Amino acid sequence: MERYNIKNVEKKWQDFWSEKKTNVVNVDKKKKKFYCLEMFPYPSGKIHMGHVRNYTIGDVLARYKKLRGFNVLHPMGWDSFGLPAENAARENNLHPKDWTKKNIETMKKQLKLLGLSLDWDREISTCDPEYYKHQQEFFLELFEKDLVYKKDTYVNWDPAEQTVLANEQVINGKGWRSGTVVERKKLSQWFFNIKKFSQSLLDELQNLKNWPEKVKLMQKNWIGKSYGCEINFQIDKKNKFDKIKVFTTRPDTIFGASFIALSVDHPIAKNFEGSKDFLSFKSECSKMGTTEEALANAEKIGFNTDLFAIHPLKNKIKLPVYIANFVLMDYGTGAIFGCPAHDQRDLDFANKYKLKVLPVVKPKNMDATKFVIKNEAFIGDGILFNSDFLNNLTVNKAIEKIIKVITKKKLGKKKITFRLKDWGVSRQRYWGCPIPIVYNGKGQAFPVKKKDLPVLLPKDVNLNVTGNPLDKHPTWKFTKLSSGEKAIRETDTLDTFVDSSWYFLRFCSPKNKKYGY
Repeated sequence: MERYNIKNVEKKWQDFWSEKKTNVVNVDKKKKKFYCLEMFPYPSGKIHMGHVRNYTIGDVLARYKKLRGFNVLHPMGWDSFGLPAENAARENNLHPKDWTKKNIETMKKQLKLLGLSLDWDREISTCDPEYYKHQQEFFLELFEKDLVYKKDTYVNWDPAEQTVLANEQVINGKGWRSGTVVERKKLSQWFFNIKKFSQSLLDELQNLKNWPEKVKLMQKNWIGKSYGCEINFQIDKKNKFDKIKVFTTRPDTIFGASFIALSVDHPIAKNFEGSKDFLSFKSECSKMGTTEEALANAEKIGFNTDLFAIHPLKNKIKLPVYIANFVLMDYGTGAIFGCPAHDQRDLDFANKYKLKVLPVVKPKNMDATKFVIKNEAFIGDGILFNSDFLNNLTVNKAIEKIIKVITKKKLGKKKITFRLKDWGVSRQRYWGCPIPIVYNGKGQAFPVKKKDLPVLLPKDVNLNVTGNPLDKHPTWKFTKLSSGEKAIRETDTLDTFVDSSWYFLRFCSPKNKKYGY
């Protein structure tokens, strides 16, 4: 009996599937549709067992649905822009495009050898101008609708990669690829205004049928809707600022306040930029990232302004005003009141600077005289005490009452906030989708005309320069407006997560030149 030759048999059927276009899907209105979508891979050079596992599971599902009579769309593509390609190209003295193309050829061959039922006629690659042309169109449409904007902000800066990192790319305070400690740096960045849709995103979670509850809960917590309060604290011995507006989600703890903390970017903080001590403090603040994890783990440090704020409900109490490294300007108002007994960051700060710690919430059924706070803040539910008219109320009842009192006395107002932040999409690297914006001599931003898309990357790039290669390019960034006025191109490129946020739509019509989907 002839020995079974695996390679020959597999090749025979793989060639048959390719010639007969067995896995190519066409419109068939008589059949039910099924879209089997897997995460498309980054073309790193070779597939690994994680790829095999993931795509085998998808293949089983796609084949099962096909046998059940469904018209199955099962495509594949490449998430091919990104810093790793740029770094690898530099190390190997290659162009990122050549390095990426070679890796795609290798990985495509390997995936075909697995015999997966993929429709290769729908293959896409995010570094293909035919793909990112439409992405640039999306950007311009968002720009026209004021859903994309540019502002100066603090970012997570990877000094090794010389680029911005998203919060999700910072692991234990370090860059996810370089392993370098991330710094806080102020840069001008482009943002997608996703925060505007916080409530609608939250509302739509209930329409996600058959999704695991834990996944929906994660999304709910990520959006992070919270009810809080803005409260005005008058400044004692008024100067050019007469009050500080703070934001808190725990207004019930106001009688436990012992200090006010401001962001280094708060308007009041700018008054101290002539102080060497303050500038030294500000420099220290820049050595930490902007993630919640970084803020929680960093040593709490502050700069004493020698200002005092008057407690809005107890005029005889004056609270010292600090500028602190754990308060961010883009959260709330950039100012908080510190209640050390019931917030761990506040407690760490108070212990360092020997500030008063006054508990105002105790566990239920505990004697108030025996309740002591030392090194761990009590953040749980409980009963109010040491809190004047809030005494003996639960936390939720106390929050309701204090907001009513503050509103009635015109000391502040109720405020709804979301944890979700606008998406910073600027990256200071070469190998990414160019942002279709140009600037005139006054720095005003103008969208590139859609007829002039795509804005292509220059081929003659020097990847060995320090910083952003596009910004250092001798000619590419110099252009003109339609009026003939000299202009400068935007030299940042889009975060690769933008590329991979819509590829599932492009698979449905990958050859359409007029529309992205």
